[in-house]
Amino acid sequence: MIRTLFVAAVAALFGALPASAQTKVVPDSEAAITYSYAPIVKQAAPAVVNVYSSRVVRQSNMPPFFNDPFFRRFFGGPDAFGQRERVQKSLGSGVIVDPSGFVVTNAHVIDGADEVKVALSDRREFEAEVVLKDERTDLAVLKIEGDKPFPALAFADSDALEVGDIVLAIGDPFGVGQTVTSGIVSALARTQVGVSDYGFFIQTDAPINPGNSGGALLDMQGRVVGINTAIYSRSGGSHGIGFAIPANMVRLVVAGAQSGGGLKRPWFGASVQEVTPDIADSLGMDRPVGVLVANLHPEGPAAEAGLKTGDVIVAVQGNEVLDPNAFRYRIATRGVDTETTLDVISRGETRTIKVALIAPPEEPARDARDLDGPSPLTGIRVANLSPAVADELSLDSEATGVVVVSIQRGSPAQRVGFRVGDTIHEINGETIETSEQLDGYVKERRRAWKVTIVRDGRMVTSVFGG
Repeated sequence: MIRTLFVAAVAALFGALPASAQTKVVPDSEAAITYSYAPIVKQAAPAVVNVYSSRVVRQSNMPPFFNDPFFRRFFGGPDAFGQRERVQKSLGSGVIVDPSGFVVTNAHVIDGADEVKVALSDRREFEAEVVLKDERTDLAVLKIEGDKPFPALAFADSDALEVGDIVLAIGDPFGVGQTVTSGIVSALARTQVGVSDYGFFIQTDAPINPGNSGGALLDMQGRVVGINTAIYSRSGGSHGIGFAIPANMVRLVVAGAQSGGGLKRPWFGASVQEVTPDIADSLGMDRPVGVLVANLHPEGPAAEAGLKTGDVIVAVQGNEVLDPNAFRYRIATRGVDTETTLDVISRGETRTIKVALIAPPEEPARDARDLDGPSPLTGIRVANLSPAVADELSLDSEATGVVVVSIQRGSPAQRVGFRVGDTIHEINGETIETSEQLDGYVKERRRAWKVTIVRDGRMVTSVFGG
């Protein structure tokens, strides 16, 4: 009777309220006002771990003011004072994604580590082996061994996320212990973050702080939709703008580690550039969207599918692309030995084509060589450029010639400023086409060396004494 009178009074009250307020309903039971994320957290938390990494750093005992040339003249350089060793530690988070013990985290969490340990929420600790580390995606996969299966989380389809979806972030911020925060998906397809080569992130307002890196971003089914990796902050704390690597990218990296064959990225066989408003206007497009095909490898998948220079790709597998970062992400997440569809604007007409994605070929053979002799290039290792080598060095897959793949520390080449990824184009007016040709050329003594390289798309010429 009392409950009936209460509901009647509420109804009478709502009748006097404005129409905009009448959609709000007073809960009529305890169950209607009791909600919690606890069931999701109980299911997921055991699979979210802490990742501890450490490395030994050697430092000189020389006081700072002894860097002055006056003091060094009398007391010598850093070697005269000996060295001390210091253990540098870092802390991050990780997620167990396979009951056999595969753990995914951020590559920057374990960067340069001599030792990596994983601590579970039940306080068990394990030595971890780094199975795969990929700086281009900022992801790493670890392996721990136990006498029984580990709790693990499944991946969700991150392409199914929508702005406004509720998400939970689990990690170990500031090393205070496992912490859960909630929020929503604030934006999708963020590409101007600058964290990795595949700049395509989920943005969330779920508080993420230092130490959360590598932790899980979960949906309401307790599945991993992303790996927390970066924040936008001027103070080091959370300002409500956090970024996570989508699960569809994470899944590919984990699969590469589990297979033992490493991460294989698909080869598209073309370079693309942003469609600017001017380009869109010249092509008769109503808005700048998609990517413009700039160069084609004559034997690449894109050329074989019928793409032409000047075509504009506006969607991959039905997903709209707005810039080159989004395009690279969509191609990468399709995987090797798959077929994908492209929506293309070609000569004013829109059409759909299919492209077969393959692993980047190593043609020509890399023929890596270590250069020595009386030249400023002594100390570098060079190789013939192929799509496979270009992919390893994050270069344009259509580039050709001879590229620097490594440099010996303290070598003449390092001292004069050569860098990994430099393409050696010409020496003393002679075009360099193969590593064999270059190796023979630098063994001869010359009065001067005029070297032309291509770096970051620009041609640079320097002259060195013989």
